[in-house]
Amino acid sequence: MGGGCIGEVYKVELEDGSPLVAKVDREGGSNLDREAYMLRYLREKSDLPVPEVLHGSPELLLMPFVEGNSRFSGGAERHAAELLAALHGTTAGAYGHERDTLIGSLGQPNPWTESWADFFRDRRLLYAARVAHGARRLPDEDLRRVERLADKLGDLIGEPNPPALIHGDVWGANVLASGDRITAFLDPAIYHADPEIELAYISLFDSFGDEFMRRYAEVRPIRDGFFEGRRDLYSLYPLLVHTYYFGGGYLGSVQRTLARFGV
Repeated sequence: MGGGCIGEVYKVELEDGSPLVAKVDREGGSNLDREAYMLRYLREKSDLPVPEVLHGSPELLLMPFVEGNSRFSGGAERHAAELLAALHGTTAGAYGHERDTLIGSLGQPNPWTESWADFFRDRRLLYAARVAHGARRLPDEDLRRVERLADKLGDLIGEPNPPALIHGDVWGANVLASGDRITAFLDPAIYHADPEIELAYISLFDSFGDEFMRRYAEVRPIRDGFFEGRRDLYSLYPLLVHTYYFGGGYLGSVQRTLARFGV
């Protein structure tokens, strides 16, 4: 089956014919146990539909096969909005998480941090920029531009409250639907954040359309200034992560976004 950044993905059958999904890490990255942790956390702490973990170890993750596809009707978009708005109602006392998580195969550092501006600056924006720079996919000058932007973050994003649990990697292939209902969210990258960073990710990758945003705003009002500025600012984190993985056109998107903020 099509897979993400961690291992190979197979549809397998038990002797009784029950279908499972198996993720296998043959490279020794020892990350599948962290994916298992994130799925279990979401099942325990929220009502977000995610696959049950039947087995989770560094080398093997087993889950039930979930029917669905990544084509979304208006009803499915509205259902996704309701599910994510409810997820974002799961809060914590600080930003970060009780342990480090993953986005793809890249580690996400999550030390508990009282200030969202500090967390996003140090653990997301600068972290991703330095990882991409270390992989020789972000030029020196663009790293310096990110650092200049980081110095201005407090004035640009403020301090939203309270910290919200997010899925962290909501793009089309990580969501399954059947008819007007979402059947599963896959491959999470969880932590506690300003939930607007989830909306920025969805907007960046066109995961859902206008029906999603309208319904989300009905359930959880979106603060003024998101569409005008914070959406593009928050999109820098996934753009830098994708620059680290793939380079190419993602670097151009990073450069254009930095230019928009005058750095």
